Amino acid sequence: MLGTILIVILLLALFGALPRWSHSRSWGYAPTGGLGLVLLVVVILLVLGRI
Repeated sequence: MLGTILIVILLLALFGALPRWSHSRSWGYAPTGGLGLVLLVVVILLVLGRI
C-alpha cells in the first residue's frame, strides 16, 4: 500500500517537473532526472520487497 502511494506521488512530481512552462524552460531536464532517479530507486525497492 505504501509503495503504491509513493509511486503515485513520485509520478505526479515527475510530471510536474517537466520543463513545459515558460518560467522553467531554462532549468533543462535536471529536476525531471532527479525525480526519475528517485522513482527508479523506489520501484527497485518495491520489487525487492523492501517497501
